[in-house]
Amino acid sequence: MKSALVTGANKGIGFEVAKILAQKGYFVYLGSRNPENGIAAVEKLKSQGLQNLSAVQLDVSSQASVDAARNAIQSLDILVNNAGISGGLEQSALSSAADQYLSVYETNVFGVVRVTQAFIDLLKQSSAPRIVNVSTAMASLSQAADLDNANYPKRYVIYQSSKSALNMYTINLAYELRDTAFKVNAVCPGYTQTDFTGHQGTSTPEEAGQRIAKYALIGEDGPTGKYFSEEYFPAPATCPW
Repeated sequence: MKSALVTGANKGIGFEVAKILAQKGYFVYLGSRNPENGIAAVEKLKSQGLQNLSAVQLDVSSQASVDAARNAIQSLDILVNNAGISGGLEQSALSSAADQYLSVYETNVFGVVRVTQAFIDLLKQSSAPRIVNVSTAMASLSQAADLDNANYPKRYVIYQSSKSALNMYTINLAYELRDTAFKVNAVCPGYTQTDFTGHQGTSTPEEAGQRIAKYALIGEDGPTGKYFSEEYFPAPATCPW
């Protein structure tokens, strides 16, 4: 049985991705910083008739936690780096302290690096390894550079810059794995109604989960090193970073 690991999977978008992959026949590891929340998520999915699931304690900001999760998993075909934090509102390029950046980057950037590097050896053993990094259209430099666009958010500099860094990491990761079976992409799930957004948004968690799962399940002729944001652009479409 093929297997998948989804970080930040105990609720919201990550939970929906885990559910979809389990429905597709994968054994799914639900990564959760709080182990009790992870166990509760697994039990919820099992109550819906899904059985091939396991909760894994995984705090992506902790190397020790990542290493322990790696030791608990023996094979892997799909990695979805979903765990992320916003850093709060009213972020300022002039007044937000460097420590605030470090806190967000610890999860959104360094956490992805930790998890990816920890599990890359297992993924290399797969015949069809897939990595999906969950990003956002808010990380688009070309859109943000339009200073007259009042509709484009410009007060989330910490969160936005962390995801821009994640996009660049995705490109470089795809480049280094370009001559292999890997498919590595970044996906914006859309403005989704979860705890992350105060349950505001134009997409449901189920819709967002489908957008991410689509690229976790792409075939050998699928893209790599790309960014997809189907809510904001015609599908499938790529957006310049």
